[in-house]
Amino acid sequence: MLADPTFWVRGARERDIEFSRLRHEAPVSRHGDFWAVVRHADIRAVSRDPGTFCSGRGVLFRDVPREIAEATQSIVAMDAPRHTKLRGLVNAAFTPRQIRRIEEGIARDARVVVERAAPTGGGEFVELIAKHLPLMTISDMVGVPESDRDVVCDAANLLVSGDLAVQAQCIVRLTEVALELAAFRAEHPADDVMTELVHARIDGERLTHREIAAFFCLLSAAGNDPTRHTSSHALHALTLFPDERSHALKDMPRAVEEMVRWASPALTFRRTATRDVELGGQAITEGDKVVLFFHSGNRDESVFEAPWQFDAGRTPNHHVGFGGGGPHYCLGAALARTQLRCLFTALLTRLPDIEADEPEVFRGAFIHGVSRMNCRFTPG
Repeated sequence: MLADPTFWVRGARERDIEFSRLRHEAPVSRHGDFWAVVRHADIRAVSRDPGTFCSGRGVLFRDVPREIAEATQSIVAMDAPRHTKLRGLVNAAFTPRQIRRIEEGIARDARVVVERAAPTGGGEFVELIAKHLPLMTISDMVGVPESDRDVVCDAANLLVSGDLAVQAQCIVRLTEVALELAAFRAEHPADDVMTELVHARIDGERLTHREIAAFFCLLSAAGNDPTRHTSSHALHALTLFPDERSHALKDMPRAVEEMVRWASPALTFRRTATRDVELGGQAITEGDKVVLFFHSGNRDESVFEAPWQFDAGRTPNHHVGFGGGGPHYCLGAALARTQLRCLFTALLTRLPDIEADEPEVFRGAFIHGVSRMNCRFTPG
């Protein structure tokens, strides 16, 4: 069932009928060449045991050509000790303390995005609002020059498409920008992430510019997708549950957690068993693919009461929207939370009657992305 491409053409609510059955009857089940892990507790267990379930043999639902994997996945598809060293290097730029340092700029950019849209009275939400703030933030942090920002934005938006030829073209564009910027920052350091990457050392060795370019490709997608797609799904949820708007404005940090749970921007990530192990009553063999279904985990009835109710004040809210924990927990989680908090504070304050139509979503098993979604509001 889950290996059938037609399954992923269905809407999320319809798909969850099957996931709900699996959560209750077969929380770990075989589908084609992989094991599906659909229950919240098992997703967390696998995520927190990288010694048994590794990432270095691929993290996507399906295998992709090695050159594309190496050029786009960077630390996501690495295991310790290399992953530990590289993540420790780049993590310094994305700590909560660093994000708080740039929060004022993110809030200002969010207000700018909303103000630009305010006179229009509506339109296509992704193009009008959702796509702008994430890449404005990443470009500022990394130090992408203004002349390259449109190229980075367009390539990042297409990088998660299922078309390998399009992906390859995007990788080339992003790699060219990264290599040029890395070479420039090697000679002209500044207060940005690229400078930190170029001049940092791991065991006395610097990252190669190719390694930095691979991380930049990953960052361009990972720093874009969670906020862009979560904001679209969240606006639709607030249209379906309008009473939750006032609750969100009263406690935006808590509302943001519910937005991420509701959206589950990453649908799946894969691990590979490094040894024979039992999981959910099933015998997993060394080398088997194990796929984590995060959206199913975030609809697990044993963890979330009324999981298809958007509850801006949901407490507790131990969602797996940023992963199930462990060393591969989303590097940009603190950044995405800040962006969503700033964007929806601006949206619900400046455009209080904004509503959204049913979104058009990506058809695939990796990103719960919104390709189009019309919105409307009183122009101001």
